[in-house]
Amino acid sequence: MSEQVIKKILVANRGEIALRVMRTARRMDIATVAVYSDIDRDAPHVMFANEAIHIGPSPASQSYLIIDKIIGAAKATGADAIHPGYGFLSENSEFAKACTAADIIFIGPSTKAIEVMGSKLAAKEAVKNYDIPMVPGTESALEDATEAITIADSIGYPILIKASAGGGGKGMRVVESAADVEEQMKRAISEAKSAFGDGSVFIEKYITSPRHIEIQILADRHGNVLHLFERECSIQRRHQKVVEEAPSAVLTPELRERMGKAAADVARSCDYEGAGTVEFLLDDDYNFYFLEMNTRLQVEHPVTEMITGLDLVEQQIKVAQGEVLSMKQEDLSITGHAVELRVYAEDPEENFMPSIGNLKVYRAPEGEGVRVDDGFREGMDVPIFYDPMIAKLITYGATRKEAIEKMTKAINDYQIEGIKTTLPFGAFVCKHDAFISGKIDTHFVKKYYTPSLIAEEASISDDEKVAAMIALQAYLDKKEKLTIANASSFNWDGRLGN
Repeated sequence: MSEQVIKKILVANRGEIALRVMRTARRMDIATVAVYSDIDRDAPHVMFANEAIHIGPSPASQSYLIIDKIIGAAKATGADAIHPGYGFLSENSEFAKACTAADIIFIGPSTKAIEVMGSKLAAKEAVKNYDIPMVPGTESALEDATEAITIADSIGYPILIKASAGGGGKGMRVVESAADVEEQMKRAISEAKSAFGDGSVFIEKYITSPRHIEIQILADRHGNVLHLFERECSIQRRHQKVVEEAPSAVLTPELRERMGKAAADVARSCDYEGAGTVEFLLDDDYNFYFLEMNTRLQVEHPVTEMITGLDLVEQQIKVAQGEVLSMKQEDLSITGHAVELRVYAEDPEENFMPSIGNLKVYRAPEGEGVRVDDGFREGMDVPIFYDPMIAKLITYGATRKEAIEKMTKAINDYQIEGIKTTLPFGAFVCKHDAFISGKIDTHFVKKYYTPSLIAEEASISDDEKVAAMIALQAYLDKKEKLTIANASSFNWDGRLGN
């Protein structure tokens, strides 16, 4: 397990995460290689990299998801390491194996860890010896509805049918009664096969109003495992996160320590190395249950970076080089508070449907405590081929209140025209009493949000702007009359005033 210095990294991704990885690599004096599809030819991540390789047509299935093309690009440019970012091939064990076979460092966990934690059932089996709280349910895949009903009757309704290989809410069904089990199982299995090529499903007790809490972990090849505290990810739409923050508003130091230890044990159960995230559900009584582990960098990793002062991509690279973690658990502490909004090209007034088009105006906010991770510039088209996230807007403050206030201002300062975005939804969240008080769960959108509320907010804002313009014009008219009447008091040169 000797150290190997990485000299050139190919980033097997696009957009904001590709740029984010490249910035850290540049700071570490490591050369970078971008890969790009047809539509990304002039994208910022391509312009930023030291080298760039074209890998195919715009659809991801013909470019970013083709393992041979990525490995070929790395060999052609002499890259000795590949960073997968998140999404695409980041949790594909065959890709990790292909990197190893090509003598290229995969900046991520081992294939064993990816495979074990890539299956929710295998993950449950791996962690069961570590006394980690689990949601009551099955420990193996189910295909028979009769068996499913028997189990559901024993743990009580409602239940959640989940795809073993799933994520992002796909292959997931909430079932309220035995009469619906068979039909919902068929739908979940069909959706799981379509999305993941694996129709295995299992059953869990449905926690009715949970919070979604995840713990960032960091581990090296030498047996050292740390947790970097928690992120609150309860503001979701369609089981996908939109607003995240760190730390959570409700975790006590004692609960944080217990959840952190559990997360570290999950990492130990699969001999994890690198950066990863262990996800938990937290119920009304502050009982927590292991949900899954994401074997990659998370979209929301910046909020953890803000409160810890660590660069997680830098840590990933150092671990991949074989280095020992330079800090101990007792060296880590939480400083301040951070909030992140995922700025998607979606219309919150139309149930968050994609809003694809041209960024006629694109100006990101700036200021102390404001960070924008993006991969677009003004005039670019938001393509239909990939995830519709334009940017991640992150704000940091000494307190949660300050971080939220900065987020509200940053949203207001963010200028995007040509498409609809989730910025108005972010503003809605930041102003809502439930969010401000910290009394939230994963049903925030269902409980509090309707598209008409944002439409009303926009209407009020427009009315306020009109009123302000009328008032300003009235003031200027009055000022002009007063100024002309007293023109001798000014340095008059044909203009009003100086």
